[in-house]
Amino acid sequence: MSCVFCKIANGEIPSISVYEDESFKVIMDINPANLGHCLVICKEHYANIFEMPSELTAKAFAVAKKVAGAVKEATDCDGINILQNNGEIAGQTVFHFHIHILPRVEGDLVNIHFGGFNAEEDMIKQIAEDIKNKL
Repeated sequence: MSCVFCKIANGEIPSISVYEDESFKVIMDINPANLGHCLVICKEHYANIFEMPSELTAKAFAVAKKVAGAVKEATDCDGINILQNNGEIAGQTVFHFHIHILPRVEGDLVNIHFGGFNAEEDMIKQIAEDIKNKL
């Protein structure tokens, strides 16, 4: 398999690791957005969250929470983004499930932007109903 995160998880490619258990390895991002930027990578290959069993997804976010607390203490940052992207249009560049732990400090140059979509309340209510019906 040519997946870079599979190779990192299996020790075929060196990484700076901060945590490891039977299911996950947490590594320092080699192209960090900020100092302390970590990645929680699943040891088993899943392209995205939709392929993963729910129990493993829950464990991934428990690991992310644990690591985020340690990153916050180690970096003395002002806040943390915990990000998980699914699909190229959503910003996923490595198609192996991973979670970004991204420390934030006031005035940093990280640009994560939400908003800008202008939706009327009726549109929001309709999509909410559509979502409810799919659950």
